[in-house]
Amino acid sequence: MQLRKRSAQQGFSLLELIIATTVMLILLSVVSTLIARAFSTRQRETRRADALVSVQAALNVISREVGNSGFGIYSDSVTRVASNGIITADSNANRIHIRSNMFNQGDRNDCENNVPDTACMTDEAGEDITYYLDTATQSIVRYDPNSFPTTSVVVNRVSSLTFKYFNYDPSGVAAPTESTTPTATTGRVEIVVEAMLEPVIGQVNPSSVTYKSQVTLRNASYMLRQY
Repeated sequence: MQLRKRSAQQGFSLLELIIATTVMLILLSVVSTLIARAFSTRQRETRRADALVSVQAALNVISREVGNSGFGIYSDSVTRVASNGIITADSNANRIHIRSNMFNQGDRNDCENNVPDTACMTDEAGEDITYYLDTATQSIVRYDPNSFPTTSVVVNRVSSLTFKYFNYDPSGVAAPTESTTPTATTGRVEIVVEAMLEPVIGQVNPSSVTYKSQVTLRNASYMLRQY
């Protein structure tokens, strides 16, 4: 009778404790892994959202100024055909140089060809703009020789900036052609920005987001005839 009482009061054996502890450790490991993944995913999406907001803000700035390109400018003083304002000699797939006469001053001659002419009156801040990617700092730079400072960063952590130009047939018969270089008949510009995301532990790295915007050059001769 005494022996049975002692047996009933005995606790868990060492083997049972080891098994129970092992199971608890496995469960804790699984739970901690799930929590870490959840935080990692949240961090990735937060950084993606921040990058999208920054890129969208930068595209809005670039799109607005590109859309106003050519305002108040004629291609020449004889034909007085409206200019799209793109400096073709200084624009390509990775940069764009635009001019506009925002204050509508001067006789607006030869601006498209970038002829040094004070009567052109594109020497005010915001009238002679170049956008390009500074690969050293991975940032989009806005260059304005008539402002101070002349350069300003639009957005950081950018891996690529590309421009595509849609050149229109002045007669309106043929479909527009796509090119990496602009012409006097360019009526629309596509801007593509790829922004790099900061590395996130537990996620695929490196990661990036791409944003695209198409801008109609409302002051181009062909586009003016569409309104």
